[in-house]
Amino acid sequence: MAIELNHQEVLTPPVPAASVMVLRDSPRGLEVLMVRRHANSNVLGGAHVFPGGKLDALDCQTADSQLEQSAETLTASLGEATLDSGTGAGLYVAAMRETFEECGLLLHRELPQHMPGELRRHLKDGVGFVAAMTQLGLPLQTSSLRPWSRWITPRVPSVINRRFDVRFFVALVPAGQEVLHDDHEVTETVWLTPEAGLRQYWSGDIGLVPAQILSLSQLQQHATAADAMKAASTRLPPLVEPEPFEHEGQRMICYPGDPRHPVTRPFWVGPTRLIYRNNRFEPEGGLAALLG
Repeated sequence: MAIELNHQEVLTPPVPAASVMVLRDSPRGLEVLMVRRHANSNVLGGAHVFPGGKLDALDCQTADSQLEQSAETLTASLGEATLDSGTGAGLYVAAMRETFEECGLLLHRELPQHMPGELRRHLKDGVGFVAAMTQLGLPLQTSSLRPWSRWITPRVPSVINRRFDVRFFVALVPAGQEVLHDDHEVTETVWLTPEAGLRQYWSGDIGLVPAQILSLSQLQQHATAADAMKAASTRLPPLVEPEPFEHEGQRMICYPGDPRHPVTRPFWVGPTRLIYRNNRFEPEGGLAALLG
């Protein structure tokens, strides 16, 4: 999948969204679930991404009685001083809802085997996600999620002519549940080690965009799913605001720690700049730089 550059400035505010890196351990090492967006989608069509989507108004109307943790606790975990508690809790709800809608996984411990099917039937009948969970007697187990990072698309996005404010989470795959993509927004699901995902991107077998490229590079630093979850638990999620610029006819995007970025301290070990060439985004140093 070749990525086409966007040159249009977007004047509207970024749309709040949530995305989840679902993790598991395998004989090959740590694996993360990726979904392939439908080729006709107007948002990253054909690309491999982590499950996720836009924050809905209903997500923000979830009562504390339906949450495993209070809205205030959830909001504090995101480390955003100006974020209201309804939106903070709503981002957790959106992350859980989108993960279920796109790949059939309900982030819930010790779930009776028939429950995912029951929930799908409720949603098909038009019942909202939170209302359906309440009807089934299932609290929203928000502690299954750990905030990982926050990415805000710049005013001139490099990939699409829309802006998003995405909170990325990590979660362990729930035991006993089967991945089931919706065949509407998502046409494929695949478990990949971070290294395999980056190698497949480099060989042209899958399409990735910068947030996924650099997130896989960061996950590459962790040997197990528990290691990644622990890392997320020991820090507040960093705010990543990419800074694109043109240099000698090439689009470059710099990130915290890069000499061209206003934030001088790097948030991760690895590349702090991507260059658009060969119809893809590459770091200085090539694939080896992403693999560490």
